[in-house]
Amino acid sequence: MEGGAQLGAGGLELPPGDGGEGPEGGGAASEAGTADDPMGGLGTGGPPGRRLGEAGLQPGAVPLARPMEIGADVGWSEDDWAEVRTRAQRAGRAYVWLNLVEQRTRAVVAAVLRPIYEPVHGEEWVIAAAGPAGQEWVQRAAAVREVSRRKGYLLDPADDTLISFLTLPQLRELMVQHWPCFEPYFDDRREVELALDELEVARSAVARNRALSETVLAQAERMCRRLLELLGTVPEGAAAVGRLPVDAVEELVGDRFADVVGVHADRVRLQRQLPAEDLFGGARRLDAIGIGLNLLVQNYSGRRLVRLAEAGCRVRLLFLNPASSAVKRRERELGLKRGELARSVETNILHMRRVRSRLRDQAAFEIHVFDETPRFTAYMVDGDGPDGLAVVQSYLRGARGMETPVFVLRGPGRTVSPAARDESEGALFPAYREEFESFWADSRPVS
Repeated sequence: MEGGAQLGAGGLELPPGDGGEGPEGGGAASEAGTADDPMGGLGTGGPPGRRLGEAGLQPGAVPLARPMEIGADVGWSEDDWAEVRTRAQRAGRAYVWLNLVEQRTRAVVAAVLRPIYEPVHGEEWVIAAAGPAGQEWVQRAAAVREVSRRKGYLLDPADDTLISFLTLPQLRELMVQHWPCFEPYFDDRREVELALDELEVARSAVARNRALSETVLAQAERMCRRLLELLGTVPEGAAAVGRLPVDAVEELVGDRFADVVGVHADRVRLQRQLPAEDLFGGARRLDAIGIGLNLLVQNYSGRRLVRLAEAGCRVRLLFLNPASSAVKRRERELGLKRGELARSVETNILHMRRVRSRLRDQAAFEIHVFDETPRFTAYMVDGDGPDGLAVVQSYLRGARGMETPVFVLRGPGRTVSPAARDESEGALFPAYREEFESFWADSRPVS
């Protein structure tokens, strides 16, 4: 080749290694051996911006990039961890609901279709029920089952059935294809279909570990709850959704937290999740005990209380006697002026008396006072039924009721499954209800 150049692996000319003539006929020291390019024109020691034709780089030479330090920032900041925890919490809640719905749907499909197809097709009854339209996905499910058998993934023999490997959309297709078989058990086919369809967004996100928004999670929980009702899982009267919807997650971990389903730092945070309108609205029975019962008196209007009582709600309100020595001690604890708390309690009692005076059946709206040192305030809604709810606060020495922590308790029987909770297993609701009855027995009525 001319000029002593050599052909590189990529078909490009490389400058001579030593002693070759430069473009102007000079030796290695003329151009290739400058201080800026000590390696003979390779350009590794020159300024980073050089290109062909610039000083220190011969025509036809290949510029080589400087070595770069390879590495990645794999650490997570506090914001990253917070985002991951939020995603995991939402996905975990959605998974529990979806798992319950899928298991229940699978059981319903098997209960309805197995007696029809199994006598003729035996163990292949799922394939027969799927028919030509579902041949592809049912064969895929059969292949997954065989792989699970060979690798020992089937830990429970009850799962060694083809229907155990069908997904929720496939179970939905079986229900749609054979709707005449399911129609006697469900009132509205369209409602079942739409509820199953609306779960697909959440199901897909959970299956692929993608983020769930609060809106999608709330919609998925609402649809799962409705599907469990439609599929006959929830007993009648145990799924009151207007107050605080029953939570499948809380039931699964209920043995750790008794019947406590919510803890809030103060009453303001409680009312963001559970406003007074939702807590007291539609109640059949309301028992409340405390110093001034501000959560009820100041956040639920007298007109609504009248309507509630006229609709048949029985109300029992137990105030601390504003003339008792316990009120004076409480005023000193809170640093209030003498008589300030007593006047506030008396105002609340007078307001409740005006509400009672507007009722036809005043005996169903009882107001009592007690003289003992108050230990807690509690609002128990429908405490005698399966959908009871209680809001409980303990009195702290230097904090007003608005500022003390709040516990939300569920009454027994408020569960996703038909099995009700046993009151004897450490539940707190019965303890506070019993304490209320004890105070009520020692109290005096307000005329």
